[in-house]
Order: sequence, then structure tokens, then C-alpha cells
Amino acid sequence: MSASAGPTTPPAFSPTGTYVPGEPWSSGVRRGPDGALTVAGVDVRELAVAQGTPAYVLDEADLRERARSYRRAFEAAFAEVGAGVDVYYAGKAFLSVAVARWVHAEGLRVDTATGGELAVALRAGVPGEHIGLHGNNKSDAEIARALDAGVGRIIVDSLVEVERVAAASRARGGAPAPVMIRVTTGVHAGGHEYISTAHEDQKFGLSLATGGHVATGTGAQTEDSPAMTALLAVLAHPELELLGIHSHIGSQILDPSGFEVAARKVLELRAALAQRTGFLVPEVDLGGGYGIAYLPGEVALDPDRIAKDVAASVAASSADLGTPLPRFSIEPGRAIVGPAGLTLYTVGTVKPVRVGGPDGEAGSTIVRTYVSIDGGMSDNIRPALYGADYHAELANRLSDAEPVLARVVGKHCESGDIVVHDVLLPGDVRAGDLLAVAATGAYGRSMASNYNHVPRPPVVAVADGGTRVLVRRETEDDLLALDQG
Repeated sequence: MSASAGPTTPPAFSPTGTYVPGEPWSSGVRRGPDGALTVAGVDVRELAVAQGTPAYVLDEADLRERARSYRRAFEAAFAEVGAGVDVYYAGKAFLSVAVARWVHAEGLRVDTATGGELAVALRAGVPGEHIGLHGNNKSDAEIARALDAGVGRIIVDSLVEVERVAAASRARGGAPAPVMIRVTTGVHAGGHEYISTAHEDQKFGLSLATGGHVATGTGAQTEDSPAMTALLAVLAHPELELLGIHSHIGSQILDPSGFEVAARKVLELRAALAQRTGFLVPEVDLGGGYGIAYLPGEVALDPDRIAKDVAASVAASSADLGTPLPRFSIEPGRAIVGPAGLTLYTVGTVKPVRVGGPDGEAGSTIVRTYVSIDGGMSDNIRPALYGADYHAELANRLSDAEPVLARVVGKHCESGDIVVHDVLLPGDVRAGDLLAVAATGAYGRSMASNYNHVPRPPVVAVADGGTRVLVRRETEDDLLALDQG
């Protein structure tokens, strides 16, 4: 739903506050007889007193189980077709030292997109060979650090980067740098234009589309695509090892067919390169983007289903092309950490506002209750950036008040500072109440800012009735320490 959309009917709300565990909440969320939410046995009221609000709350057991589910599902499905697979956790969704250790302990590798994410993975003790480095504009320092750390793969995003990685590898005089070429397949997928990453008119990767024809001594020939040109360039450099081809078609994808079409295109490129050079790249990465449930009633992609569908598709494509299956890899991030997290807020100002009816008819008005919280777009930018939808519930008590149409808004000096566009909340919601917003584990803290000089919230892990702070709350002293006056 966009920020400009008119009032709608949000998901059903039980005025008694009765909560049945399930999506979009983590598996550890329960509502007690007094109405308070608990996460992994921890009462959110106690957590709010101990840690303050806003706070990101991360259910460790839920996150670990989601990591295991993806690894087990893809290993089993690809083993059935005779292929190996590696699962990389996409650290851009949220990365901390503890989370990197958790996912690695569950058998996942770690995908990083910047030098900072690489630093976190290394600090966590993830071996270099189990780390990948992405990025459309890597600095020389980031490339050098990746090579020095012995990363298992550098995903090259442009022709000029082929030369830069080769030069850095040559300067070190060691083993060839393992690289993958990121390609754009033309498959458009994802919940918003900004997170659909495989169409040609965007910054990522090298297109599979050819640019036309070129004249040669023997007549006209089809010009190589940028993707093929990059693959050939890597093969021409002894300082580089062509490990594979990488594709990522978008984020928050709920239709698995896009993965299958994109995989076919990548396997066709692999076969074409082999026919031309005799070299069959050993690996193919199919990216991530597996969608989750953000609202009650939504259904996330099932790891078992998507794994079986994609495995069957790539097996059929490889058979059609007459090429053996490569080793595959995938990169779930949001699907692992998103549902494992919630954000806890304290309610401040509550303001009823009369707005026009859905059709603008004379005399028709709707009262929308604006519920202001102590966070906002600085800790969850996605509703303002993408029009993303979230679900909130009263978290500290029961209520028998009639529900009202509410909009949960932040404290920032922006009219677009909206966290939940439309939700039914008890009509007696008031200052001091706690609100919990579901499925904020991905892209909440990782995209957080200090807009209006608001310190970023802590990330608090909960497990077996206990808590520990993974990332501490920022303070005003932290902000002032950066200001050199």
C-alpha cells in the first residue's frame, strides 16, 4: 500500500487481544492471560523496563530454525537431482557478530555487500573461504581486504571491476582470486521497483542482452552481451579463477516461477560459454529474495516447496542443454531474520483525525486515529521508502474496547513518517501503552539512521526466558562524539 492510498480495511483484530501464534510473528511469540506479549518466555513489559524503547527484539531460536530449514530443504532437494548447494546468509538484511556466528553454526556461509559487513563477518570468526563479497562499486581497499582475508568468492559487478580485481590479485602474487560474474537476466521480480534487481535499467550486474551486430572479415556476427564479455575477460586473466555466474532477481518474491526462468537463462549462458571456450563454470548462484509474511493472512514462501521446484527446474534445464549440473548456491536474508524480529515501541500522543470517505462523497467521513510512537522512520524506513506494510498489536495488556482504524506514526519531522499505514487497534489505546510491530528483523536496524539526531535502538536477543544485548542502544554522547565542533 502506498502512503497516498486512501483508508482501507486492515486485517481483522480481536478486541480482546487474543493472539494465536503464527505469521507474521516469530514462533516464540505468545500472549499471556493478562494480554502481555512474551517472546521466547520474556515478557515485553519487563524487556521495555530493562532496555527501554524503541528496541529491536530478536528471537534467537526462531532465527536459527529458519536458517536450518533453508539449508536442509535445499540440500535435500538438490541432492535428489545430483547437485550440491551452499546457503549463504545475506548479511545486508541484518548483520551483527552474534548473528553471523549463529548462522555459521547452523551450516550457512555469509554474504557481505560492503567492507563493513565483511569486517563483522571476520570479527565473528567466519572463515574467509565461507564469505562472499558483493557490491556494485567496491573500493580498492575493500577488494584488497577481501583478498587478504581469503574470501571464497568476489562477485564482480562490472567490466572495469574485472581489471581491478585482477590487478589486486596480481599485486599479491598468490593463488588466483575466485570470482563470479553477476548477470542481469531480464526477469523482473520483487515487491517494489527499487528492490527488483534483474531488469536491465538499473545499477547491478551485466546484462545477458546483446547490443546488436558487428562487422568482421567474414561478415556480420552477433555482438557479445556484456555478461559474456565479462566471462571471457575473466578467463583471459591468469590472476583470476572463474568460479561461477551469479543472478539475483529481486526481493520479497512470493512467486517462485521467476527463480526458475532466471536459472534457465544463467544455465544457457554457462552452456554457451562452454561451447565457445571449452570451460564449464563450476558454480551458479541463484541469489535470494524469498518473500515473508508481513501481515496476518499472508503466506511466506515455503523453503521445501521452493527448493524442490528450483531443483527440478535446473535439472530439466541442464538436461535440455546437455551440460552437467553445477554446484549451486542461494542467499536468503530477509527469510531468515525478518520474521525472527519485532520492534517494541511506547505510545505517546494519540490523535483522532477526520478524513474524507473512500469515494469522497459529501458528508462521508472516516475517523483515523494517529498513534504516535517513540521511534519511526529512523528505525524503520521501509514504509516511507517503499510503501511497505507492517502489522502492529497492543503488547502490554488486554482491552475490550471497540477497535478503531489507526495509523502508527513516528516522532520525526516528516509527514511521511509512518510505520504502519492502517491497522485496527483498541479504541482505548493510550500514552504509555506498548506496541509491537511484527517482522522487522530484516532491514530495520540495517537501514536505520540518526535522522533528527535520534539515537538508534538496541538489538536485544531473547532465548529460553533470558535476554542479552547484541547491539547496544546509541546515546547522545555517541552522536556528539562524531561532531568535531
